[in-house]
Amino acid sequence: MSVEHLTTLDPIFAESLRVGGPLIRDFTRPGGFPGLLRIVMEQQLSTKVAVALWEKLQAMVGTVTPDSILALSEDDLRACGFSRQKIGYARGLADAVASGRIDIDAVHRMDDEEAIAALVELKGIGRWTAEIYLMTALDRPDIWPVGDLAIQLGVQRLKGWAEKPTQAQLMAVAEPWRPHRSLAAKLVWHHYVALQDQAAKKKKA
Repeated sequence: MSVEHLTTLDPIFAESLRVGGPLIRDFTRPGGFPGLLRIVMEQQLSTKVAVALWEKLQAMVGTVTPDSILALSEDDLRACGFSRQKIGYARGLADAVASGRIDIDAVHRMDDEEAIAALVELKGIGRWTAEIYLMTALDRPDIWPVGDLAIQLGVQRLKGWAEKPTQAQLMAVAEPWRPHRSLAAKLVWHHYVALQDQAAKKKKA
């Protein structure tokens, strides 16, 4: 489905493009262990901070692999933005992949809900992390992460709602967009980030 066709289903997507311009933002993440680790690291961080910290980690280890992460000290991981809790998550994920307790290639062959169920068995990976991985690393077309704060606030602004929508409301409003809700999510993010960028520019002015 093209962006143009999705705009015919709901005017909020035309508004996303009006505010943010063409959808050229890169929402992709690497597949496999590096992608999962990056999304875990990004939890509760702004996009710009997360990018800077990921680049710092890459500079430190070169190729991000389970072994390279397990070889880092807590101080190294902390310097790359990992909290104490996230250090535990990172090491647990690295150990699970290195030991074969989870087969990421097998996860990739599962349907959406099966893959999410397999990923959330890992400590530190909840439904949000699993959904973002499926959308940004595996390019699954119909992921709608209703637990994402930017999606919640973005839909609220685009729809002109007085209050932040519940997850049930977000599921209901997105029903007509099936099976292309991943693209819908990217357009909502696009609008949200554009507004953030505009606000930051006004503060500097």
